[in-house]
Parts: sequence; C-alpha cells; structure tokens
Amino acid sequence: MGYETVGFCNNPLVGILNNGFKRGFQTFYNYGGAIPSLPRQSSPLPPPLNYISEGYTQFLRRISYPIQNFFGQSDLAFRVSLNSWLTPIWSKLANFKGQNPRSVKDVISFLQQREQEPADQPLFLFLNLMETHLPFWPPGEFIDRLAPYIRHNKEARNIMRAWNREAYRWAAPLAEPLGELESQVLNDLYDAEVAFQDDYLSHLFDFLDQRRKQKDTLTVIVADHGDGLGDHRYFGHAFVAYQELVHVPLIMNWPGRYESGRRIDTPVSTRRVFHTMLEAAGATPEAMEKLESTPGLEAASVKRLSLRHTIAGRDPEQQTAFSEVYPPMNFVRAIERRQPELLDEFRCLDIRRAAVRQRASGNEAATAMKLIEIEGVPDELFDLTHDPLELQNVIEEQQGLVTTLDKSLEQMVSRATRERDAMPTGAAVDIDGDELLKKRLQGLGYME
Repeated sequence: MGYETVGFCNNPLVGILNNGFKRGFQTFYNYGGAIPSLPRQSSPLPPPLNYISEGYTQFLRRISYPIQNFFGQSDLAFRVSLNSWLTPIWSKLANFKGQNPRSVKDVISFLQQREQEPADQPLFLFLNLMETHLPFWPPGEFIDRLAPYIRHNKEARNIMRAWNREAYRWAAPLAEPLGELESQVLNDLYDAEVAFQDDYLSHLFDFLDQRRKQKDTLTVIVADHGDGLGDHRYFGHAFVAYQELVHVPLIMNWPGRYESGRRIDTPVSTRRVFHTMLEAAGATPEAMEKLESTPGLEAASVKRLSLRHTIAGRDPEQQTAFSEVYPPMNFVRAIERRQPELLDEFRCLDIRRAAVRQRASGNEAATAMKLIEIEGVPDELFDLTHDPLELQNVIEEQQGLVTTLDKSLEQMVSRATRERDAMPTGAAVDIDGDELLKKRLQGLGYME
C-alpha cells in the first residue's frame, strides 16, 4: 500500500531474537540488547564522529546478534539467567527493558524531521515500550509522588531489591500469598513506573496534536498483556486468563474520523486492531487480493471486524471478546526444577480460554459476564460488573449462561481451527531433528 514502515522497539525478545517479528519493516531500531541499534540523530556525538560510531556499532551488532540469539533461545542460558546474582547484571547490560524515554524522544525527532520533508508517502510507525515490566526502577520523583514511604522504610526497599534480583519469581505462581507490605510495595512501584511512562509519553502526544497531518493520523495505544502482582496467587503475565492479565488498555484517536472523548464499554478483542488499521489505510484492491489468500482476512471480514462498527454502536461480535492463554514452556521447566509441586496446584500445563460477554437484563444496566475454561472444561464464571477482581465464582448459579458462553468458545475454537487448516502450508516440515525450532515453539507455548 506504499507505506513507509518504521519500528522503535524496546523489547529484546522482539527486536534482537531472530523470530520473524521484524518482517515487513523497512527500518527497525532496537533499544534492547547488549548493543542497541539506534537512529543516527540519537547519538550524542557530532558529525562525522556519529557516522564513525554508527559504523563501529553495526560491526559489533553483526558479531553480537548470533550470540544473543543463542542465549535468548537456549534453555540452559535461560536457567542460568534466573540466578539472583546474575539478574542485575544482564537486566542492565543487556538493556532488558530497553531505553524507553530515549526511544520516545527519537520518535518525536523522527517525526519532526519527516514533517519538514515534502514527500507525501504515508507512514506506519510502531513503538514498543517495556517500562512497566520488572525490574522496577522508576525515577525518584515518581517514587516520592506515589510511594514516599520507600525513602525511610528499609524493609520496603529490601522487598523491592529482592524482587528486582529474583527473575524466577517474575512469572512463577506464589506458594504463599504476598504479605501486606510486600503487596503494597510492588503495586506502588508498578504505579510509579506507569506514571513515569505517562510523563514522557505526554511529550509525544503533545507533538502529535501539532502535526501538519494531525487530522489524518490514527493513533492506537494498546497493551499486549497486563500483569499479575500476586492476584489470585499468580505473578507476571503467564498461565491465567484473569482480568489482570487479559483486560488491557485500548485507546484510539483519529481527529478526522472519530468523536473524541468517548468511552466504549463493549468488550472487544485486541485482534481487531489489525482489521481496524487495515481498513483505515484504505487497502488497495491489489493489496486485498494478496490478503485474501489468508482465511479470515477477506475484504468483507476486514471491514466487518473493524472497530469502526463498534464505535458506531454496531458490534459484529455481539459484545463478546475471547482470550486464549498457553503456558510458556521455558517457565514451566523452571518451575518443575524449583517448585514442582506448584505445577499441579496451579495447573500450569493447561490451556485456558475465556469469553466475556456484555448483556442487558430488562431495564437494568448491562452486566459483563466472564467464563474461564481450562482444557475445554468450564471452570469459573464471574460477574465482572459487580465483582471486577474475580473473587466470587458463580458458575453453579448460572448454568444457562455457562452453556451459552461455552458454545461461543467452541465456535471460536472451531472457526480458528478451520482457518488454520485452510491456510496454505507449503512444503511439509519435519521438525523432529530441529531441536532449536522445537525449543522456540515450546517457549512460545505451541508445543509440549
């Protein structure tokens, strides 16, 4: 469709590892990893020293990328990295959380420079942030604002220091619930990280409001997952389908098309962001012809699933959203070695699926109900309107609704299976002898 495609990525698992996530980008900057790949204007050195530095850095990256790929996809390296004495080293030296404020500043610089160019080529820009991931290191001013007690409470500081060092605990279920102070420290420092990210993102949003093509700019803010901080005795973003993991922000701004300031309470799936952006880009017939070789991406399907319809009050998915959670096998193996008793207790090997549906009852306000299935069997039902923390399982009281939502999940799985089976597969691939590919698929949760 003639777009310039640029990525600014702070996640080393996306920007460094050779996993195909960078395909389609003409330019892709990595702010994570041992040797980041940054825009030239990001260098503090003046010309021509910045050119010399860039050439030297590119040489080092060519050497380091195969090494980082090996460690990033090695089960042994993963096990070693979980040792508490190593975590502070690799999380800093390998830029595990990237350089988020710097990347936002570079995005603004990139857009400023582009504004001065006469070319009218449309732009797709992707910015991936990692600020709110553990370890938590928010600047002091945000700690003082949201957790001032940290300054004079040595026990609180020791708690955060321990969590920042123990990477294994970032995704493992909790054998015992968090203590009161421990829970407060983790939640407050998480809020401080969010506030810090909001602060530097505000500069980007201010700039977007001033762009020459502001009315033609679609901005989408979305998260790929939430985080558990001891909720339901789970931690991180793995294993569960509770709201703290799957209920994420989705904000869209398009001054030329969408009414500003509206809040839509209809449950929607983030997968529809793709259809929305594709429709907004005005896919040409040639582009749609290529897409239509993929089941589910026919022109009619793209238009039907665009969030534009939901904004207009015509929801094509009948106010229902689905989620699916596979266990990350690298962490499963880590738990198996350290706390094997937790695997059965927390059903860490099981696939979870959930359906959320908003329904109205007579003249009453709409109620959001959520069914969670484990390995295809209905397990929990929650009234999210009156029980947003999912503490009271009402599955025995609403068997009729359970049957309805279970049928919706079955239909969703069947549809996804049909589309997967109909996709062109090319030549058959024998992975029995490819241990590296097996480990990648296991790490992503696609194989046991």
